[in-house]
Amino acid sequence: MKKTLLAAAVMAASGVAFAASNVTLYGIIEEGVIVQKAKHGDNKVELNSGFGQGSRWGIKGVEDLGNGYNVGFVLEQGFNADNGNEATSGKAFNRESFLYVKGGFGSFGFGRTGALSFAQTQAILTGWAFGTSYGASSWQSAIANNFSRMDNVLSYATPVFDGFSGHVMYSNGLTSDSAKWSDNNHYYGIGIKYQANAIKSSLIFEAADNKGTATDATTYGDVISQNQYAAANGWTAPLTTAQKEEYKNWAKTEIGAGEAAKKPIYVINYGLEYNLGSWTPMFAYQFAHQNNGRRTHMFGLSATAQLGGGKAMFGGRYVFGKDNATKVGANKVNVDGDVRAWTIGAAYEYPLSKRTAVKAYAGYADASKEWKEVEDVAYNGYQVYLGLRHAF
Repeated sequence: MKKTLLAAAVMAASGVAFAASNVTLYGIIEEGVIVQKAKHGDNKVELNSGFGQGSRWGIKGVEDLGNGYNVGFVLEQGFNADNGNEATSGKAFNRESFLYVKGGFGSFGFGRTGALSFAQTQAILTGWAFGTSYGASSWQSAIANNFSRMDNVLSYATPVFDGFSGHVMYSNGLTSDSAKWSDNNHYYGIGIKYQANAIKSSLIFEAADNKGTATDATTYGDVISQNQYAAANGWTAPLTTAQKEEYKNWAKTEIGAGEAAKKPIYVINYGLEYNLGSWTPMFAYQFAHQNNGRRTHMFGLSATAQLGGGKAMFGGRYVFGKDNATKVGANKVNVDGDVRAWTIGAAYEYPLSKRTAVKAYAGYADASKEWKEVEDVAYNGYQVYLGLRHAF
């Protein structure tokens, strides 16, 4: 009730009329201290926002249209609690801006949201205890190949039949769709999710065609190189416009305007979870392929457990395959051949109340073959974190 009243006050202050009972204001603030060291790098101590759960606030609402139909929306903005900046400069609702309709046909929506294998309301990723958070242990860390949040999305989910549901997602332009169709960079995703009794599982196929020249260097095919370049220069997300421009200029001289990174990329994710009551073992697998880029397999075994009044998470994963890159980590390491890496991590969340929890994490990564000298904690190094999360 307090949340809806506060949401009413916020919306009323902006002159927007609505049904108060159908709108909710919510959010998470997480901040802590992280100590980390990459191979050959310096020890670093940093005040970090959103290491376990991204700091955000949002408004969501639903209106009943009758006859089993309803329309709803989600507007969610991320921010950095350590300095008060918006998580993505220039975007009012960078985490999600989504409008949807639900009924007997399933659910159809459009706007900005996360990929099927990422986060937000349309995601169906399963099988990894740390999800897409917790630094080096994230399923989205640099050693993996994943999609993130996207603009111009159309998303459809079928009704649930005997625990099964189908999911289809398309982006008409990951960052822009203002040019002709063949010059926009498109995303395609299709997945199946099963959730019944103690089992939760999902199988997801995704691709980005990296078409044309209408989009800038932040297309998915470039994200791998851009993230590595950012880590090498000590940049933290979100990158500024000037930093993105610097990366593009570097790419033009170092890797021929990123033509290798413009090849289509294909990613498959499979996850399985089995709830045994006090603990839940999990299995996850990823295959990624991009010509003139990476071709890797990633396996993960993890679990969550109720321990000492809180929630514990444990996990280890192994990646092997081939990589071809001019720059990885902090050095201009010419990588072209076999790569290997493994990561282990453990986290613990202890609730101080229904809305507040203390969080701790420790992780270690080690790489070999072509990645053995990469200066990045996702490949080689360790992280230790202690923080506080408050939800409202």
